[in-house]
Amino acid sequence: FQLPILLSQYRQLKTTEDYQDLARHIEEQLHQEGMTEAGRLFYLSVPAFAYADIAEKINSTCRPTGGPWLRVVLEKPFGHDYRSAQVLATQLRNVLNEEEMYRIDHYLGKQVVSKILPFRRENRKHLDPIWNRHHIQRIEIVLKETLDVKGRIAFYNEYGVIRDVLQNHLTEVMTLLTMKLPANVSNSEEVLRNKLQLLSSMLPLGKNQAVVGQYQAYQTEVQQELNKTNHASLTPTFAAVLAHVDEARYEGVPILLISGKMLDERVGYARILFKNDVFCLQNHNTVHCKPKQIVFYFGHGSLQYPAVLVSKNLFQPAVTDQEWKEVTEHNDVSVLGLQSSDYYVQTPVKQKEAYAELISHIFAGRKNNFISTENLLASWVLWTPLLSSLTSSFPRIYPGGVDNGDMLDVHLKGKEILFSSEVVIIGPDQVGGNSVNGFQVMQGKFRNSDMVSAWSEELVERLAADMQEAAEAAVNEGGVFHLALSGGSTPLALFHRLALHHFSFPWSDTHLWMVDERCVPQTELESNFYTLHQHLLQHVRIPYYNIHPMPVQLNQRLCVEEDGGALLYENELNKLVNGSSFHFVLLGVGYDGHTASLFPGSKPEEFGESLVALTESPAKPHQRMSLTFSAINRARRVALLVMGKGKHELVTQLSRVKDKSDKYPVIGVKPANGRLVWYIDYDALLG
Repeated sequence: FQLPILLSQYRQLKTTEDYQDLARHIEEQLHQEGMTEAGRLFYLSVPAFAYADIAEKINSTCRPTGGPWLRVVLEKPFGHDYRSAQVLATQLRNVLNEEEMYRIDHYLGKQVVSKILPFRRENRKHLDPIWNRHHIQRIEIVLKETLDVKGRIAFYNEYGVIRDVLQNHLTEVMTLLTMKLPANVSNSEEVLRNKLQLLSSMLPLGKNQAVVGQYQAYQTEVQQELNKTNHASLTPTFAAVLAHVDEARYEGVPILLISGKMLDERVGYARILFKNDVFCLQNHNTVHCKPKQIVFYFGHGSLQYPAVLVSKNLFQPAVTDQEWKEVTEHNDVSVLGLQSSDYYVQTPVKQKEAYAELISHIFAGRKNNFISTENLLASWVLWTPLLSSLTSSFPRIYPGGVDNGDMLDVHLKGKEILFSSEVVIIGPDQVGGNSVNGFQVMQGKFRNSDMVSAWSEELVERLAADMQEAAEAAVNEGGVFHLALSGGSTPLALFHRLALHHFSFPWSDTHLWMVDERCVPQTELESNFYTLHQHLLQHVRIPYYNIHPMPVQLNQRLCVEEDGGALLYENELNKLVNGSSFHFVLLGVGYDGHTASLFPGSKPEEFGESLVALTESPAKPHQRMSLTFSAINRARRVALLVMGKGKHELVTQLSRVKDKSDKYPVIGVKPANGRLVWYIDYDALLG
């Protein structure tokens, strides 16, 4: 250890002058010792808020000239959400090139994690037939810790377990397990490109895809370390998240990402659990009837060393890497439901420290085990909506350690995740009185039409149930159900409800129509049809010939009157829908009182008896195609869905205005021979 000490120097780097002095010192040393410089490596073990300033000083004063390289190493956190990560990325890109930045995630330096891609490559003959939705039951990526967060409260209380572990470490492991296998696992560009493709293929994460907890002593620790005696923190110290890859190969395969503090043991692993298609009539303990699984064991736990384990009822994995060996003698301990003797076990010949491995990669210029800017932002695109949805969620309180029992066990229900055991939490505002949350679904009248009101979740459940009831009645009566759906964000919760819970919905007999559409290509995010496809159509079994998008793009142009798109849709409607009367029309209402794409200031009478028309929106994109009131008011049933506190003022105004007011187009919804029902949540109704 004498050589590193002799070569090490301590310098204060605070001002621009300090960095200039360092640059001069480097040049002087090179000249004095007659050395040729290969490059300069700066490792920033500092708070993230200092990155941009330090990177700017390095760029302006310490960048080598000529051939030597510059490499700057950054440690997480790389932002708090997508927006902050994007700001930091922009600041860094202004002074550093992408190839000069090495965002380090020490998990990628763990020997077992870095073995995942080579293992998949070495065992392709066995894995290719089974690495898909037909054979994989689920994937679990778990990091359990026994320690609390004392001493880290200032950081942890702002970030929590999802930002600290799931968004980075566990997400990286997930990408390695599910990404397209690169032709060359050492090719940095291909590895990073395939990771990005995988991240872009994930289904969105919302509050129904996560459960969170907080160990019991955490509040006290927060109050002591932050000197906030009355502070109540909602920061989760435990989280279980259910993710899905939106690719045919992994369709329906649940991916569990779980981590927490103050749990019963310290262990980290990724497990691929396979479906077992063998039935043992007499002896259920034979090897063929035991769980089929591959475990990438990061360390600690019952095994106490890093290893790759393959259950013996799968295959014997190849050992082609000289740095790995097969374990033939070991203590027979239980690992995830199997004795270690039931596995083929491989472990590194020599255990290496993760950071040492990664730093050697930095010197070699290998970037496949580091986080690119594109991949970082793609990860935040996935995680930010979930984090936003959990902002006000109360975490389940757990005692910590073995006393947790089954409190943190989870149950998968379709594409949603729940705690297995129910725990009733009574908040201080509910003690000794009735909480507003005590309201259940209630029915009444609004503007002389029927109204259903409830909290948003119960309201969506009721609307979905009413829609299925209408669908079944229509199919029983005439063999078909014609449903017209609106765009915008309001119906998303309904789409999720239908996709995840209404498996008996008669989709094969349902024709889906659009209430309105933005004049953009259907592949763009702003398209209502794109939203409908992403959140509903691709998750239900509806025949493609029963789907009727609005023809906004004809002759390679958008919503040109001469192309006759509106008339084309009207003719299709007249041809397929009896009497041009939809069985069910779902509408939303905007803050300005518009519905469909019929906006204040428009003159519905100008559309005459037309069922479909081109309209103008005050917001971009301005051009729209929309059903007219002539089409909407022919429907047998119309549902108007209004949700959120932001709509309370509108609801108040609508309850007061007269029928003939042209300020709020939604007032024009008056089914001639059908039924109008307002579905208004308590936030919109009561404010």
